[in-house]
Amino acid sequence: MVEIIPRIIHRGEVNVPGSKSYTHRLLIASALSNGICTLKNCLRSEDTLLTLEALRKMGVRIDDLITEIKVHGTSGILKTCKEPVFLGNSGTSMRLLTGVAALGRGEYTLSGTSRMSARPIEDLLDGLRGLGANARSLNNNGCPPVLIEGGTIRGGRIRLKCGLSSQFLSSLLLIAPYTDEGVEIKVIEGPVSKPYIDMTIEIMAKSGVEVKRDGYLSFRVEGRGCYSAGDHYVEPDCSQAGYFWAAAAVTGAEIKVRGIVKESHQGDLRITGLLERMGCEIVFEKDGISVKGGSLSGIDADMSDMPDMVPTLAVAASFAKGVTVIKNVGHLKEKESDRLSAVVNELSKTGIEAKCTGKDLVIKGGIPRGAEIDTYNDHRIAMSFAIAGLKVPGIFIKDEKCVEKSFPDFWKVLETLGRGTFV
Repeated sequence: MVEIIPRIIHRGEVNVPGSKSYTHRLLIASALSNGICTLKNCLRSEDTLLTLEALRKMGVRIDDLITEIKVHGTSGILKTCKEPVFLGNSGTSMRLLTGVAALGRGEYTLSGTSRMSARPIEDLLDGLRGLGANARSLNNNGCPPVLIEGGTIRGGRIRLKCGLSSQFLSSLLLIAPYTDEGVEIKVIEGPVSKPYIDMTIEIMAKSGVEVKRDGYLSFRVEGRGCYSAGDHYVEPDCSQAGYFWAAAAVTGAEIKVRGIVKESHQGDLRITGLLERMGCEIVFEKDGISVKGGSLSGIDADMSDMPDMVPTLAVAASFAKGVTVIKNVGHLKEKESDRLSAVVNELSKTGIEAKCTGKDLVIKGGIPRGAEIDTYNDHRIAMSFAIAGLKVPGIFIKDEKCVEKSFPDFWKVLETLGRGTFV
């Protein structure tokens, strides 16, 4: 457990690691490519290293060097993996690699933690079966562990539900070039988290594969293709930047996150617009984006497309005047924890009134007080509530090591803000 000591912050500048979402997708596209790919500024965290090691088990040579990662592409030809592949509680690894395993040879078993074994994946398995792959939930409950029989995938037309996760669609798009007939997907539910679909398509385009689309309704990829090898730079993660922009909001400071630009395609960059609506000032500079805190007021916000930012905004909203309503975020119940219940429970401990109403999260701002925060082994709960401790005495974060899932150096970076130190 770590105590966050309140501090006076006037100005600050921080660096955050490379995007977790980009790192996962680039590792996979590079592994399936036709040559050697060099990836710079990759995130090295628990989740991304699970994806890296799983690809190695599938026969991909990956050289993890100090300044870069070199991935030796396989042209989509993956080796048999006799031992089960453990993916912890990395939902991104599980969903994206479930599709990748269908390209391999032999049977692949993908497993995870007990929490992972309760996270639905049947809609993705339905999609794979529709394309001609053999894939099933070993416990017959629609959740991991999953068994995938690799081999040649026919492809074809399918209807796909993406109401729980856009990663079901991303998984199938990433393997689509390696099917015989190509893939045509019609989305019949959702999708949630649309910017992550755009990210997948952007990476495919940079690797030489075109995705034809009708908005978020239908997608088409030609078969019998291959990703082209190339060099890639992973831009800093806007999800991680969001904690420091929120820190500016609650402390009244000015905090810049270096290396992120206004033109970024990451959906979580839009957290800056929500903070601006709450009363902050946003400054876009050549070398980063700054947020200047101000007097905060509650807002209504549809956050269905940036679910990872919900705990962050919820904590900021606890300091705002009035009520904040975060809409259309029911799918957060299926994340690393039930994030809606986790946010309500922990805000309540700090004396803030919060509740879930259907798919919405409602927070009545006030004056938070100190509390011991349970993290539910969820990195985003830990980092979001740490921000409250910059302003409120007596905030203790339990199981602080859970941040290693996505931001191993979070506590060191947070400590650089202001005059406070950890005990």
